[in-house]
Amino acid sequence: MTSIQEVCGAVSTEQLQITSATPDSALLDLPWRLPLTDWPNDVLAALPRGISRHVVRFVRLDGRVLAIKEISEAVAFREYGLLRQLRKLEIPGVTPLGVVTGRRDDAGEPLEAALVTEHLAFSLPYRAVFSQALRPDTATRLIDALAVLLVRLHLVGFYWGDVSLSNTLFRRDAHQFAAYLVDAETGDLHRELSRGQREYDVDLARTNIIGELMDLAAGELLDEDVDELGIGDALVSRYTELWQALTGVESFASDERWRVAARIERLNHLGFDVGELSITTDIDGTTVRIQPQVVDAGHHSRRLFRLTGLDVQDNQARRLLNDLDSYQAATDRQEDDPQLVAHDWLQNVFHPTVRAVPRDLRRKLEPAQLFHEILDHRWFISERAGRDVPMLETTESYVENVLRHRPDEKAILGLAPGEVDPELEDDVPEDRRDDPAGNPEDDHFHLST
Repeated sequence: MTSIQEVCGAVSTEQLQITSATPDSALLDLPWRLPLTDWPNDVLAALPRGISRHVVRFVRLDGRVLAIKEISEAVAFREYGLLRQLRKLEIPGVTPLGVVTGRRDDAGEPLEAALVTEHLAFSLPYRAVFSQALRPDTATRLIDALAVLLVRLHLVGFYWGDVSLSNTLFRRDAHQFAAYLVDAETGDLHRELSRGQREYDVDLARTNIIGELMDLAAGELLDEDVDELGIGDALVSRYTELWQALTGVESFASDERWRVAARIERLNHLGFDVGELSITTDIDGTTVRIQPQVVDAGHHSRRLFRLTGLDVQDNQARRLLNDLDSYQAATDRQEDDPQLVAHDWLQNVFHPTVRAVPRDLRRKLEPAQLFHEILDHRWFISERAGRDVPMLETTESYVENVLRHRPDEKAILGLAPGEVDPELEDDVPEDRRDDPAGNPEDDHFHLST
């Protein structure tokens, strides 16, 4: 591992030093001479915080929100280095900005070092999510997201060592959630993890999750129908299914070679790209064995980025690609260059839809999530009206009836699939109230193989 000092610059004043790959002198304006617990309200950002063994505060600086954690100097540098490495490996996590050392209070007494990361926009810790009294199926989707994150970490050789909901942030990703690593303090990066290391991480995750959910239940923050033990067991099951789907060896007869393409397609559907396959045959050529060698997440997001330049999460990308395909069919341009069609879709559909949302409300959701929810709203009001409602009319309805009246936390996470906006509940037909968005099943993440 390259040392931090070799790759980072530093900004300092007197004994205070800020070590960062991208030094920002504005950090010097923060009250580092005070313990984080004593920082004044005028520099703090009022954001929901998760449980942490260390003091953590959010601050606003130059239009950004930063997360600052007080921690020992050695641990701060180690975690900073791990977060930078995970970012290079394209693992979802917070962005590390720097380490502040040499802090002293007004009496000259030393203060702990501070790790500075960029706050993940549109995200919430699990306690804020569950405090909205979300239902058991929402808890299941959060566990699905955590299982995907844990598999991705293990694929690159990262041993977490403290897997929990507390160390994870969640963002809406179309109909699903996306999980992001927040705390890498106990982690370690290896060339490859042993089965024992993986199983320990998964077992610890199960134990921690059950404990965290029981804590929420004791505080009456959890729906009575939520089975804490069942959700903990579900993480183990989903992790195991996904790991097997991505890394398992598959054998088939030599006349069933179509199953090679089917395996790749199945992995693509799960959102993963296969960089290399190991294919072997028996001496007599009657049996073929196939195993993925290099598996990368983000299949749909990479395809959308190549076509449009939009950098979004994978389930959002899948939904946007579906709409792009519909646009291509509706304009009878199946034979045209895909990038030309994608350019026209951006100019004629995506950008006009997002810009039709008032600027002050546009901040509530990422553009891709906003577009996804408008598509859902269009399906709903078109079915109710018995006609195909144009996008502009749909956007106006969505803004006035859904987005404008949404509480702050719902503005960040969006409505869960099946959750009816209070403003529209009386208008939803009874036979559609369990699924007002009419979400197509193939838009959901499935771990079955």
